[in-house]
Amino acid sequence: MKFSGKLAAIVALSLSACSTLSNTDLITTGPRFQAISATEEYKLGVGDELKVQVYGESTITGDYIVSPEGSIMLPLIGKLMARGKSVPELTSEAVRLYGTGFLREPSVSMQVSKYRPIYILGEVGKPGQYPFSPGMTVQSAMATAEGYAPRANKKIVFIRSEDGLDEEAYQVTPMLRVYPGDTIRVGERYF
Repeated sequence: MKFSGKLAAIVALSLSACSTLSNTDLITTGPRFQAISATEEYKLGVGDELKVQVYGESTITGDYIVSPEGSIMLPLIGKLMARGKSVPELTSEAVRLYGTGFLREPSVSMQVSKYRPIYILGEVGKPGQYPFSPGMTVQSAMATAEGYAPRANKKIVFIRSEDGLDEEAYQVTPMLRVYPGDTIRVGERYF
């Protein structure tokens, strides 16, 4: 009997060590849990692909990818910093620069043709890189990765944002949003 009591204590300590994440460490509120607002504008980042159309200028019209340094290179005006700007902000800057001696009354339109990807790791059916789509949630991201693996913890995910160094633990809810460039890691559940 003495031995079984020690064994039970060892098992209890082992299990408590496995669950080092307490409920107070979980993020359950904040921007990731809010619905997308009509005024929220997408911010460009490395890897986004833009379709740029300049009316009457077929040599300028085309697809441009935001470089690792955060810029796109447009004919005649050169490098434009795109990272952190919205598409309307970047379009206005291109119109202004084309209008300074290169084109008379330039008409420029831009749209994101391909968003930078998200990465899904851990206990999912198929870990890997996946395309982002506006309005994506963790639940829809899990569906693209062929769902949770049998041993997955479906209540908590760890997310590292594109510009973050550390991952943070989030409680999974239907409203938990994913942003382009996020790395989502699904941990293993213990019992």
